[in-house]
Amino acid sequence: MNYQHVQSPASVVMIRPHQFRSNPQTAADNAFQFTQTALSPETLAKQALDEFDQVAEALTDHGVKVHVFDDFGKNDTPDSVFPNNWFSTHHGGRVALYPMYSPNRRRERRTDVVEMLKKTYRVQEVIDYSGLEYDNLFLEGTGAMVFDHVERLAYVSRSNRADPIILERFCTTFGYEPMAFDTADEHGKSIYHTNVMMSVAAEYALICLDLIGDVARRNEIEARLTHSGRQVINLSRSQVSEFAGNALELTGATDRVLAISQRGLKALEAEQVRVIERSAQILPMSIPTIELAGGSVRCMLAGIHLTAR
Repeated sequence: MNYQHVQSPASVVMIRPHQFRSNPQTAADNAFQFTQTALSPETLAKQALDEFDQVAEALTDHGVKVHVFDDFGKNDTPDSVFPNNWFSTHHGGRVALYPMYSPNRRRERRTDVVEMLKKTYRVQEVIDYSGLEYDNLFLEGTGAMVFDHVERLAYVSRSNRADPIILERFCTTFGYEPMAFDTADEHGKSIYHTNVMMSVAAEYALICLDLIGDVARRNEIEARLTHSGRQVINLSRSQVSEFAGNALELTGATDRVLAISQRGLKALEAEQVRVIERSAQILPMSIPTIELAGGSVRCMLAGIHLTAR
């Protein structure tokens, strides 16, 4: 492992969607999702496929290693383009598999991805939490948890996709301190995935502190981020709605890059952009079709924090 890449991985897994559509099973508690569109299913799927390929190509061109797997499911895994929810990788050779809230998302887990990780990287252990789905316990990977891999912290917005029992078990096993907090949008609903409101990079952190209702907890989280040496970029609620928080810093061939959608970048203020650009090159990508499903660029990327063989 190159320890310059501890927070910002140099490799990712992506799943090319051949049957993309907005998932009706996730719509109830995903306020970022749009289930209605004038596009035909065929057009929707084709546009999503084109957007995916542009993202994979852009990352590759900037020196990020992209492992692409095709999803040939017959319309039963509509959210497969978001693999970061069902597995994560960690320094020391560990892989975690997660229990998913929506039944059709559970079919996204695939052994060929895990086997590739074992063959290409040094994997010591695969810890599978997915069986907890039968107990209605869920923890949706790096959607539910935003990691500070350097400080060994797991930031978590409490929701039905982030069960405290599994969170505690995961953090004990993987050596993270859980930092859970309550959130509420303008309708009083909790943020369904932490990674739409927060992203921790090497030298800065994007976060919407206003979504955290408990002032003491809000101040504690801001202090922990600041004490880690990062500059806190406080996002507004409207910026979060535009996916400005759903970004992931990666390590490219020559420098770090922030993978973010054009929609998210457009929502950022000039000073926020300047802070990011002092540490990383901003790499915006246009994915308006994929964003209809309630996730953006970060959700498409499962970072690999493993040592290559």
